[in-house]
Amino acid sequence: MAHTDTPTPSGLLPDAVHRVVNPGTALLRLETTRSREGVLDGAWWPRSRDIAAELPALISVLTEHLGPITRVGLDATAWRGITTRLLIDGRVVHLDSFPVGDDTLLVTRGDSDHFSLLVVPPDTTADAARTAMARAVHADNTTPAAQLLVAPLPG
Repeated sequence: MAHTDTPTPSGLLPDAVHRVVNPGTALLRLETTRSREGVLDGAWWPRSRDIAAELPALISVLTEHLGPITRVGLDATAWRGITTRLLIDGRVVHLDSFPVGDDTLLVTRGDSDHFSLLVVPPDTTADAARTAMARAVHADNTTPAAQLLVAPLPG
């Protein structure tokens, strides 16, 4: 990862674009600006479709950088093992699931601060996942999640 003398602003995650992505590694990227003008605030590449196995690590990382996560909205057709709540790091996180098919996960911090994440399917190739995730976190992205996942790789 490239070294920089500029510290990451408080409450924002460091950009992990230069890290090697190994098979079986869950990967998260968030837009590292405060503007939040794009359609998506970040992207997540889980290892499986088992929500109880995948969500705790994501929530732990987000809580560390953003504060307590209270609720997660997800696509009911994309996940196995959906419950109405999970106990993560001693806190209850409520899960709302709907058959929306939009390749996103909606995370709520506090009562009403929402973050929309692209969910990259676990079986996506590393190159395609990195490309979709980079597009998702671009500050002026206006492309919906589903289109990011099917867009051709740059030639």
